[in-house]
Amino acid sequence: MNRKPFGWKIMAAAIGMACSSLCFAPAASANWQPALRVGIVQGASSASLQVKGTAAVLRQEGEKKALRRLPVGSTIIVTAKGSEFLVDGKAIGNKMLRVESENPTEMENLRLSIEGHTYRGAFLLQMKDGAITAVNEVQTEDYLAGVVPEEMPADWPAAALEAQAIAARTFALKNRKRHASEGFDLCATTHCQAYGGTGAEKAASTRAVKATKGEVMLYNGALVDALFHTDSGGMTESSENVWGTYVPYLKAATEAQTETQPWKKEVHEKTLTSLLAKEGKPIGDLKKIELSPLRVGKGAMDRSASGRVKTVRFVGSKGTVTLSGNMLRSLLGLRSTLFQMRLTGDTVQIDGYGWGHGLGLSQWGARAWAAKGWSSAEILQHYYKGITLKKLY
Repeated sequence: MNRKPFGWKIMAAAIGMACSSLCFAPAASANWQPALRVGIVQGASSASLQVKGTAAVLRQEGEKKALRRLPVGSTIIVTAKGSEFLVDGKAIGNKMLRVESENPTEMENLRLSIEGHTYRGAFLLQMKDGAITAVNEVQTEDYLAGVVPEEMPADWPAAALEAQAIAARTFALKNRKRHASEGFDLCATTHCQAYGGTGAEKAASTRAVKATKGEVMLYNGALVDALFHTDSGGMTESSENVWGTYVPYLKAATEAQTETQPWKKEVHEKTLTSLLAKEGKPIGDLKKIELSPLRVGKGAMDRSASGRVKTVRFVGSKGTVTLSGNMLRSLLGLRSTLFQMRLTGDTVQIDGYGWGHGLGLSQWGARAWAAKGWSSAEILQHYYKGITLKKLY
C-alpha cells in the first residue's frame, strides 16, 4: 500500500478514476483534502449559531463583503419569514448565508454551535420551501473525527477503528452528492453515517482517522460502496441476496465467531396476518410456517449460503403466501434476516442472530479479527473482496 503523498496533478487523475461521483478539483497543496457538505438541520423556522474558537464573519454566499463580523462567543439567530432570512430580526433577503472564519488561516480553529451541538468548519444556511436548512461545510478528516466514534466504540482495538475510518471515508466520498437535491452531500444520520460533530470526538478514534488519512478502498480503480453493519451473526452476506444485484466485492465472508448478537421476538399470529392483509396478502388464520432450520453458514432452497432467509411460506385458512426475508424483516422490524421462526399456539416465535443488512464490514466482526492480531488492511480485504487500498491525499 502506497502511503507517499501524491503530487496534486497525479492525485486529481487518481480521484477522477476513483469515482465519477467524486466531483471536486484539488488545490495544489500538500494539505488539500475534499470538503463535504453535511445536512445538520432541515425544515427549521429558526436556527441559533454561536461562534467559538476564533472570530467569524457572516456573508451572503458568493459575496466578498461581510454582512457582519461575529466575535468569539457571539450568537446570531436566523429566522425564516416567508421566503426571506431575518438575522436577529433584520431582513436580509433570501440569498444563501455563509458563516466562516474571519481569517482563512484560522479556519481550523473555528467551531460553530447550532441547536446545542458544535461542529468544525463553516456553515451554510439555505432557504428551502420557506424553512431553513443548515449545512456544515467541513473537511473530510474533520468530518470523520465526528463519525468514527458514533459508528464504533472508541475503546475497541486500533485496527478495528482504522478499518472503520477507511470504510467511513470511502463511503462518504463514494456517496458524495447523495442528498444533492436537498442542498448538501450527506446527512448526519445513519441513513448516511452518524455524525456528531466535536461533541462525539474521542482521542482513540481521532488517532485512527489520522493514521489512515486519505486512505480509501478501490475496486478496479473506482471507489467501492463501503457498506457496513453492526454484526453479521456469524457470516456476512452477498449483495445479490439483499439488493438482487451482483456487486463483486460484496461477497459473503466468514467470521471469527458464529451465532453472535442473538435476539428474540414474539408476534401474535393475528398481528402477522393483519400485516399481511394490509400488504394485499390475506391468508385468513395462520396454520403453518414453512422455513428450513437455521444453520449459520449453511444454505438451503429458502436460505442463502450464509443461512439468511431468502423466502418464508405462510399457510393460512384462506390461502398461502411466500415472502422474502428482506420484506419480512421490514414488516416485523427484525434486526436481521438470519433467523428461524415457528408457530407455537397463537404466537409466532422468532429467534435470530446479528444486526443489520449483513453487507460489507461487520463492526463486531472487525473487533474480533483485530483482537486476533489482524491489521486494518487484512480486515478490510476480508470483508470487501478484491479491493485495494489507496492513499488519495
